[in-house]
Amino acid sequence: MEEMNWVQRKIYLYNVTFGLYMLDTWERYAFNALVIVLIGFVLRYFAEIFKSVRYVW
Repeated sequence: MEEMNWVQRKIYLYNVTFGLYMLDTWERYAFNALVIVLIGFVLRYFAEIFKSVRYVW
């Protein structure tokens, strides 16, 4: 059996943690797209907060 490298292990852990291993391929892509969009919104929100805090100083 082939050993997993660090990245493959993290992807496997992500799939098992969120139960993505039991979804169809298109459902997994849809879930991952939603996660990426939400992370983008969170990063944009924190960027706005950082920008406003920076102007105060």
